[in-house]
Amino acid sequence: MNLNSFYIAGINYKKTDASVRGSFAVNNNQYHSILNKAALRNIPELFILSTCNRTEIYGVTENPEELIQLLCSETAGDAHTFKELAYIKQGAAAVNHLFEVAAGLDSQILGDYEIIGQIKQAAKFSKEHGFVNTFFERLLNTVLQSAKAIRNQTELSSGTVSVSFAAIHFLRDTVTNISAKNILLVGTGKIGRNTCKNIIDYLGTSNITLINRTEDKATYLADELHLKTASYHSLDDEIQNADIIIVATNAETPIIEKAHLPQGKAKILIDLSIPNNIEPSAKDLPHITLIDVDGLSRINDATLQKRLAEVPKAKDILAIHIAEFVNWHTMRRNVPVIKAVKQRLSSMHECGLYTGMQSCNTASSNTADVDTIQKVITTMAVKMRNDHKPGCNYIEAINDFITSGIN
Repeated sequence: MNLNSFYIAGINYKKTDASVRGSFAVNNNQYHSILNKAALRNIPELFILSTCNRTEIYGVTENPEELIQLLCSETAGDAHTFKELAYIKQGAAAVNHLFEVAAGLDSQILGDYEIIGQIKQAAKFSKEHGFVNTFFERLLNTVLQSAKAIRNQTELSSGTVSVSFAAIHFLRDTVTNISAKNILLVGTGKIGRNTCKNIIDYLGTSNITLINRTEDKATYLADELHLKTASYHSLDDEIQNADIIIVATNAETPIIEKAHLPQGKAKILIDLSIPNNIEPSAKDLPHITLIDVDGLSRINDATLQKRLAEVPKAKDILAIHIAEFVNWHTMRRNVPVIKAVKQRLSSMHECGLYTGMQSCNTASSNTADVDTIQKVITTMAVKMRNDHKPGCNYIEAINDFITSGIN
């Protein structure tokens, strides 16, 4: 496979706000449908990364337009809008981009390590459906190794900084006497769970009511942390009673609308969802304070400043792993030629011309020397990796083998 057949098309927080990104978010059902369509188009390898920061489709194709059409065939947003806002990267640039995304260098919050779990989950889904083969397998493994090395060898992900933790900073700086406030947390997935624990650990309050569409999940977390739960069907009543509402769900449309919010009672709303699960126009109400992932990501502190100093170290580590992957890919492209040459050399001892050359030298064997063949092939492989001249390397290998037989 030619590296230039590898493309990525995507949008992220740099040019789009949360509402636009939400229109291109991809859930598992949409992901599955996209993969089915990719199979009909004979696209061999593909995976989609859809997070609160970005939606990106990675694939092996001759035309990146195919990837955009596939993605947008299942999203609320259309292909025309996507192309106006998207970046398209090819070959080495696409490889570099994925490495930087996995390292947290391209995250809305620098060094955000949650992206690793999201990449693993996206890759696993594609692999289970047959869209991660040799190229993606090696690429993703090397990407994850580089991210692990950066985490272990630098302070890029030091401290506790993520969008969910930024919500804790926001509450700490905005709310006085938080222990007296009624907190409603809707959604007990990974982000909701982390947010809930951070509220208890850093804000020192457990006056939290949990709601989840699947009630067993909320009950499990509530039992673990000694919190209250409420039924999803009582969401409207809980909204009325809450002073602070945090939403970390993955609904396709808002579950809290402007009309749900009673007049007069001041409330703080935090939307950790993409697409928005709190109607953005709720912020127009005078008694409502609403902040979403974009607003939270602008909250800065000393931890982020420390992370900036680690960026050069992280890029040095990336460079090593990227070079390793590119070398592997280069050698893999040479495998068919190397195999053909090895087979050719192995059969040359049957050639009358070659056996005649051997007979002129009493010290030579009448049987092709396997060790000699392997030595010639190894030399050829090294030259092909360094010189990228398969034709010349092929001729040199034949010449080296013949020479070894008559010297």
